[in-house]
Amino acid sequence: MAQNEWSPSSWKSKPVSQGVEYPDAELLAKSLKKLSSLPPIVTPSEIDRLRYQLSQVQRGEAFLLHAGDCAESFDACTQENISAKIGLILSFSLILIWGARVPVVRVGRIAGQYAKPRSSSHETVDGKKVLSFRGDNVNGLDPNDRTPDPQRLLSAYYHSATTLNHIRGLLTSGFASLHRPADWSLGHVRSASVRKEFESIVDGLSDALDFSQTIGADTSVPFERGGTRGALGEVDLYTSHEGLMLDYEESLTRPTPTGHYNTSAHFLWVGDRTRQLNGAHIEYFRGIRNPIGIKVGPSMKDDEITKLLDIVNPSKEPGRVTLISRYGVDKVELHLAGHIRAVQKSGHPVVWICDPMHGNTLTATSGYKTRHFGSIIGEITSALRIHTENNSRLGGISLEFTGELNDEGFSVTECLGGSMELSEQQLGLRYQSFCDPRLNFEQSLDVAFLLSKHYKNARRGRKTGLTDQDVLYSELGGKRAASQS
Repeated sequence: MAQNEWSPSSWKSKPVSQGVEYPDAELLAKSLKKLSSLPPIVTPSEIDRLRYQLSQVQRGEAFLLHAGDCAESFDACTQENISAKIGLILSFSLILIWGARVPVVRVGRIAGQYAKPRSSSHETVDGKKVLSFRGDNVNGLDPNDRTPDPQRLLSAYYHSATTLNHIRGLLTSGFASLHRPADWSLGHVRSASVRKEFESIVDGLSDALDFSQTIGADTSVPFERGGTRGALGEVDLYTSHEGLMLDYEESLTRPTPTGHYNTSAHFLWVGDRTRQLNGAHIEYFRGIRNPIGIKVGPSMKDDEITKLLDIVNPSKEPGRVTLISRYGVDKVELHLAGHIRAVQKSGHPVVWICDPMHGNTLTATSGYKTRHFGSIIGEITSALRIHTENNSRLGGISLEFTGELNDEGFSVTECLGGSMELSEQQLGLRYQSFCDPRLNFEQSLDVAFLLSKHYKNARRGRKTGLTDQDVLYSELGGKRAASQS
């Protein structure tokens, strides 16, 4: 094969980071062969549609919301959990649209986010050294179930397909209708201030829809009464995951007359640990037609980001690359501006979005891994300002949040602060993540309202909003979030 020739398997000629060693090579081959024969989970036309919409984000005509679980689990693939996640994504995007008055492109970390990178191949559990847990598509969380099992790749396919099937069912049966936003998640919101603000939007929306119907601008019939979905009831929601398991990704890569598409998800990203210029992941990513994301952290050099873009998008096609910045509130000032200027100098068209989660993880004194709401808001604040100062635009946000509830209907308690002022002593109440800590319902909508108000103020020519953290915290009921300790 020529040096620059690409195929779905050409990544095998490159060094593989975060690789998995399967003890049963024959079973792995059998599982991959089965995957190769299964139908695609998503279609090339859907992928092309997302790519076009991301080019709109790049031009400032839309906003990208990338959100969902840090890592999905097979056990969490339930009707209740999926519906709650979609409801939260819809609620968040409605709040953004209400303030910013621009369309929101919704990409969920869902229906395939089953793998997780690890800094070490082993970990110690209850005093015993075992293989690290790599996600449900590799091995089990139980320390006695850590042997990599290739049949889990098939389980990942089936759980992804099942999840997306339910999502499609929800979105084609009126669940996303603007006539019923209170059904999405409001019943789970315990924060009085968040509930009041959301109800205010719902009331305003209801008045607008009533007015539209009165003057004949809205002639839609509810879906359950035989109507079509239309603009008020139909939304696009795309799936994404980290393209970590290259055997799996190759097996679901399909040729078309216009190129190869990864049909496991609409959008895939490469992480901070796997973006080596000469590595297997970048080799694979450069050849697929999907829009892709690249995590950009403090270890990324200015010239490296340009070289990466040259490899994965040599034709400089719009909508192809999304750069997901994840520095941490203490490092964003040191690195983001230089990265922006390097991209601008290269002439590459990109979508910039902020991941304020991964650079702000810490371990509480109680031993729980957590994140401070104030640090999350602080990184978003800095990113918005730095982009403006460098004649750039923050096109979206990437959040790890969850709609999961416990048996009593309460949200998780994994991140500190927010309008409910979650304290460290409360972390253990409903800590459900087996991976990274996630924002719960209230904290997620806190972020949505802050962003919405920022863009509303910007739209109206005001200077207040996310440019001033004191203004931000005052929006949370006049109290600085319990986030700095």
